[in-house]
Order: sequence, then structure tokens, then C-alpha cells
Amino acid sequence: MTRPRITDDQRRARLVSRQLLAAEHRVNTVEAAADAMVALHATTAWTVYLSAWARMSGFGRESMSDALCESRTLVKQLCMRRTLFVMSRPVLADAVSATAARVSASERTNMLRDLRRSPDFDDPEAWIDTARAAVLAELADGTDHTAAELRKRLPALDGHIHYKPEKSYGGRMAMAPRVLSMMSAAGEIVRGPNEGKWYQSRPRWAGMTQWLGEPLALEDAHAGHVAMIRRWLATFGPGTETDIVWWLGSTKTAVRKALADIDIVEVELDGGHLGYVLADDADDVEAADPQAALLPELDPTTMGYKERDFYLGGHRAQLFDSNGNGGATAWWGGRIVGGWLQDDAARVRLHLLEDVSVAARRALSERAAELTDWLDGTQLRPGYPAPFLR
Repeated sequence: MTRPRITDDQRRARLVSRQLLAAEHRVNTVEAAADAMVALHATTAWTVYLSAWARMSGFGRESMSDALCESRTLVKQLCMRRTLFVMSRPVLADAVSATAARVSASERTNMLRDLRRSPDFDDPEAWIDTARAAVLAELADGTDHTAAELRKRLPALDGHIHYKPEKSYGGRMAMAPRVLSMMSAAGEIVRGPNEGKWYQSRPRWAGMTQWLGEPLALEDAHAGHVAMIRRWLATFGPGTETDIVWWLGSTKTAVRKALADIDIVEVELDGGHLGYVLADDADDVEAADPQAALLPELDPTTMGYKERDFYLGGHRAQLFDSNGNGGATAWWGGRIVGGWLQDDAARVRLHLLEDVSVAARRALSERAAELTDWLDGTQLRPGYPAPFLR
């Protein structure tokens, strides 16, 4: 039986509509924007705000801040690929189910390796367990604290190692943030109120159950994989096994097992690659007229795939660093055509990497002016600058 074929043009049409990169598909709430993308990247604090701005009508910063800190309908969580995301509560439960054991175990293993090299820790396993228990006990009453406050209040947490003393960048390193990251990945604690400005990350830590007002409804890792991959296919499909394994930060074995429990269709992609879509999603979609989009570094669209040629073309070296982190990008018709940056006056400037039509340049310039107005003089510091900036 011949597989259905989904061309690169069709993949871009799906990307534009389902990932909300056309004006007619923009949504009105931050929860809808996050769910449409499964989750919004939050490693760089301001990325989540600009990702929402790109996909919403009349987005105001206060709506994101309220969802994260007041109504708590969105939560920051360390999960896929050991990366920080913002997601709604239903997605949170599935993401933690899928990734908690793997990511928290990795965090613990890395800590143990460094603790065992230090002469100050006789029993690294016991030290981690004691520090973890102290944090859980301290946060059990519903209070929240910064990492520095927790270190002062909890002697069991206030340990240090000497990190790579032979290197110029080495030095004394507190272990508290790493314990907190491990516990966050496990779904035990959560980044609560932010003491910094909207473009800064200075979290206060809270117990997850206390912050949400209820325990997370966790499933086993396989059920979490099934739920998260189904969501990914609905937003990003078609995609390859390589895409899914990379996005989820999982293994081929786990992904294949999950795919076997999802009603999917194999499709042929341009270049002869095998892709997957949900079984009811193999038909062509209507392509919208080309529109402009400006996305921040580490945006979920830019970072949603491992095999990116259908939207990235030959621009990888200018926009992605050696670790696969994507910088700020300019899009036209579902393709990356360049990047953007701010000048010394905080104005958004385009850096196009190919010739585009007059209409495309005009639309991208208008979008840059809109983003400049929205930023209102705020100068953002890239955490993962695109190589073209150098």
C-alpha cells in the first residue's frame, strides 16, 4: 500500500496554521497559546513572553505574569531535553509523567559525580537525600523561598564543591541550585513567584502540591510518552522519529513503544523520509497567503524539530549554535528567511539572509515596528545569540 505523501509546502502550511504564525489563527489567551504549542520554551526568561506575543491578539505582559503567579493556570517545569518550559496544568501532568524519572535521575547522577570528586562529602548519596528532605519539609507549609534563602535556612542544603579549579572559569560552586533542579524535574517543587522583572528569572521555590493546591495526577512514563507524543503530532506533525526522540529527550525504544499505542499513519516526506501523523490528519490543508512572523530565540516552532530543512533551508550556520539552539528568527510563509536583533536604541532590526519580495520585506518591517513598540524601550539580552550576531 502506497503511503500518503506530505510535501514540504504542506508541512509549512500546517506549521503556519497550527503553530499560530498567521494573524487569522492568533488566540486570545496565554493558556491557548501554550497549549497550541504543547509548551512554550522558558530557558530564556523573556522568550516565553515574545512567543506569546507572536501568537496572540493584543498580548499584554500582565496576562502571562498573572497566569504564572496568580491564577497559576500555567506552570514552569524542567522536563523535555532537560529544558525549562511553560505549560498548562493538563500538559504539566503528562510532561512530568513522561520525563520526571529520566531527567531527575540524570540530574542526580551528575551531582553524584561531582560530589564524589570532592573531599568534603563522605556520603554523597546521603547528602543529596538529606538536602532533598530538608527542602520538602521547609516548603510543606506553603511558603516560598529563593535558593539563597533556602541555603541560609537549611544547613543540610548549603554544600559546595570546587568546580574545575584548574580552569579559569572554575571556582567554588553551591550545590543547592542543582538539588532544586533535580527536585523540580521530579515534580516535587516548582518555580513560583518571580522576584525579577518580566525578562529576568529570579524564582522563589514552592512545593508543587502546595503551589497547585492539589497533587499532580501522574501516570507511568509510557502513558506520559503517549500523551506528549500525541500532542506533538497534533501541533508539529508530520514529523520523523528523529524529531520526536529529540523533542522529547527520550529514547528510540520508548518513542517506538508509545507510537505503537497511538493511532497514526506513516507518510512519505520530501527527500524520501518517513514521517508520522495522527490517523485522521493525513489530508492536505489549505495554505494561507504568506505572512510575516518574528520569533524569539528558542521559540517552540524553531526548536520543535530536529530535522529542520523544510523550514530552515541553508540558514543553519547563521541561526543555530553548535548545540542546536536557535536564535531570534524572521519568517515568511512558514520559512525562516533571516533573523532579528535590537540596536542600541532598542529598536528591532531585521537581518535577512535571502532576497525576499517587496511585500515580504514590508510585512516583516511592519512586524518589527510592532515589536519595537511592544518592547517600549526594553533592551533584551540574548541568552543564545544567533551566530550572525557575531
